[in-house]
Amino acid sequence: MPQLLMIPGSLREASSSRATVRAMEARIGDRASCVTADVGRLPHYNADTTDDPAVAAFIAQVEAADGVVFVTPEYNYSIPGVLKNAIDWASRPAYASVFKGKPCFVVTTSGGVMGGVRAQAHLKYVLNGMLARVHIGKEIIVGQANAKVKDGRLADEAVLDFIEEEMTGFLAGL
Repeated sequence: MPQLLMIPGSLREASSSRATVRAMEARIGDRASCVTADVGRLPHYNADTTDDPAVAAFIAQVEAADGVVFVTPEYNYSIPGVLKNAIDWASRPAYASVFKGKPCFVVTTSGGVMGGVRAQAHLKYVLNGMLARVHIGKEIIVGQANAKVKDGRLADEAVLDFIEEEMTGFLAGL
């Protein structure tokens, strides 16, 4: 069974991104083992820091995963700083990091109708720059996501069916 590292781009426990992660795990739990990273534990990126245990643990999680699933909100037309910080830690050494060749899957959420489409473009651009293997398929954006959360999980069955269809293709490629 493949191991997926789920990386929510929001620190807020009740965020639509975390609700989407929980719903995705429920949908694919019989086909993949999912672990959720806590990017909020990482210090601000500083190349002078070389021995932080939280950083080492995060990098080990990325390295151990068969695939990485990003589920992130859009902040100010891009990805949240906390997510970029985590990526920056794991992106070293440049062009030879744990992300090189790592299969990655991207989902974005937004309270607005565009579903984080700009954040999705920015995140894929960053991942491509690290030589990650970004899943090629239909883009998954969850518009008006906050209104689609019920009991801590994304509850839009049509969106979840769409996510599951794309995740099935992602899992098949691992």
